[in-house]
Amino acid sequence: MTASPATRDFKIHDLVDDIAKPGVKFEKRPAHLPDGSVVPGLFNAWITLDNQSQYNSYTTDMVKGVILAMRAAANARDVVCVVFTGAGDKAFCTGGNTKEYAEYYAGHPQEYRQYMRLFNDMVSAILMCDKPVICRVNGMRIGGGQEIGMACDFSVAQDLARFGQAGPKHGSSPIGGATDFLPVMVGAERAMAACVLCEPFSAHKASWMGILTDVVPALKVDGKFVANPLVHTQQMVDEQGRFSFGEPKTGEALKAGKALLARGTVDLSLLDAKVEELCAKILLTFPDCTTKTLEELRKPKLEAWDKNKENSRAWLALNMMTEGRAGFTAFNEGTKEDREADFVLLRQKLAAGESWVGPLHDSIQPRNKRKGG
Repeated sequence: MTASPATRDFKIHDLVDDIAKPGVKFEKRPAHLPDGSVVPGLFNAWITLDNQSQYNSYTTDMVKGVILAMRAAANARDVVCVVFTGAGDKAFCTGGNTKEYAEYYAGHPQEYRQYMRLFNDMVSAILMCDKPVICRVNGMRIGGGQEIGMACDFSVAQDLARFGQAGPKHGSSPIGGATDFLPVMVGAERAMAACVLCEPFSAHKASWMGILTDVVPALKVDGKFVANPLVHTQQMVDEQGRFSFGEPKTGEALKAGKALLARGTVDLSLLDAKVEELCAKILLTFPDCTTKTLEELRKPKLEAWDKNKENSRAWLALNMMTEGRAGFTAFNEGTKEDREADFVLLRQKLAAGESWVGPLHDSIQPRNKRKGG
């Protein structure tokens, strides 16, 4: 019997010794075979956004934390897969932290340009990770959260989660990945509707659009899992023949769905089981062949991203002087019922030739809509 070679003294290729940043958790969890048995010495790296009070929106420190965590997971010789998720059951991530945007970056394009360098590096760190990256969608995946989610290789969602973009509604443009990834993943027309109209859509719709690997129920009523009761899951088309699977219910059906939702509790055990199942399948592949396959399949997203990320960064920085400043201020200072600027008044003032340098910004804020102008 050949003796095992002595353990090698490995070099460390991480950028820093301590990757810890506030709001991001990094942990290694034991890898499992498909039968559930633990594999000694192998792990899956879980990277968790933990800012639940703000729906896991990422702060500047959190962006740094994700970059460092993805790099550490890629370098870890004992890691099979990366699971990228959020804390709790309300949100995976709702994008950039609007409080920080409104109170620090708004009106300061040079500062935001530096921040966007970090954001771009976060997306690139996901796209270039040497391990498969699975987005565990534990709740809302909106705005920048949708963008970093789509940068992942696989996405598995609980079916109460909602997806979508928010840029043009809140003073930005979804050029942190959505305009690059969505046309590749779902086609030009669906990408146009998602990015311009900013209408959130269900996990079931996300699945048939092609941006999810799998979707599982999370609502438990009387001890039994039931599908999201707020959307159609038992019919494919409506009476006009339009595709209705995953679309919101209306009228009495919606009222009944809300009542059922109120009776139940959210249980993410099926989501965790599905993520573990996917990790176990990846475990039973050649690691280098898997990495090369990932690199090839990522190319359409990566090519679009690399082509556009720097000019997108410059535009987003300058936009913080005008619509970005107005939109993020409105979201941060508005009420829960009204976080949007007065779009009609803005368009009227711009059409009349009014300058952004002056009272325009304040006049379109939600507080003035409540006052009646």
